[in-house]
Amino acid sequence: MANDVTGIILAGGRNSRFGGIVKANIVVEGEKIISRIIKELRKHCSGIIVATNYPEEFSDLVNVRMVQDIIPGAGPLGGIHAAIKSSESEIVFVIAGDMPFPDGTLIGEQISTFTTSGHDILTAKIGDRIETLHSVFSSRIIDDLGRYLSEEGRRSVRDFLEESDTAYFEIPDTSGNRRIFTNINFPDDAGKIIN
Repeated sequence: MANDVTGIILAGGRNSRFGGIVKANIVVEGEKIISRIIKELRKHCSGIIVATNYPEEFSDLVNVRMVQDIIPGAGPLGGIHAAIKSSESEIVFVIAGDMPFPDGTLIGEQISTFTTSGHDILTAKIGDRIETLHSVFSSRIIDDLGRYLSEEGRRSVRDFLEESDTAYFEIPDTSGNRRIFTNINFPDDAGKIIN
């Protein structure tokens, strides 16, 4: 499995709500969020790509490739597009760079389910919540994604998923599973997690 999958971490945002602090570099339980994610991805992925427009922020990472947006201003989809273009794998697993509690077992189950699903995209869903940035993609979506992003105003990950051959990886709605999908949107979120 690992030989066929590239892990993609989306860490390219402006972080305007954090005063420019890079969320992926926030330390949680003694370790940077991005390092925690990489450790879990390495269990199932042969390579790791960090999609970021600020590669200098991650100069300490080892055996990780950096890619920058090809289509500027396209948000998370721009990072996904650039990373898939640069990956040699037929399957990529995409995760947001601000999720402090990634779970390698769950990631492995999602990848395994994708390989037998026959769909182009498999997105996590917990209860009624669709977790768009915890998804497995086939590289064959790259042309459709490029066309989507070429249209003015087309930047929504959710809309792209709805227009694509997407299936959902249903996850039981438990407190433990909800913790896996915790993400940091505001400085207060970081304070609650760290303390």
